[in-house]
Amino acid sequence: MALSDDLTRLAARAKEAETRTAAARDEARADLERDVSSARASAQEQAEKLRQKAEEGEARVSDWWTDVQRSWNEHVARVREDVEGKKAKLDVHAAQQRAEDAEGYASLGIDFAYSAVVEAEYAALDAVLARKEADQMSAEAGSTA
Repeated sequence: MALSDDLTRLAARAKEAETRTAAARDEARADLERDVSSARASAQEQAEKLRQKAEEGEARVSDWWTDVQRSWNEHVARVREDVEGKKAKLDVHAAQQRAEDAEGYASLGIDFAYSAVVEAEYAALDAVLARKEADQMSAEAGSTA
């Protein structure tokens, strides 16, 4: 798959997330709880796929990226544990605080994803440039041989 196709897939997934989140405001609580559970399972599945891809070295992943992924996964686990703990509290103040925490976490996740998209754009453009340079060098080496 071409890098531009990967970015198209990323943009489509971001649009899907936007659409589902906007629609969630009008859903019944039970339906929303099902959607949250499904989204969590999808996020865990995607994280596992990314981990496996990194371990297989498909993209010759650097130690830096492995550290970023591990750090992010640890962060997500801590936040989810905290969220689950706060769900157990039933008073109004706790519910309001949980909502504010969840909104803050969502905002942070969006900012992180935005930064990842910007980094992905840089990496994709750099990869295209590297391929052009390699092809040019190969052509020049072939013409002098």
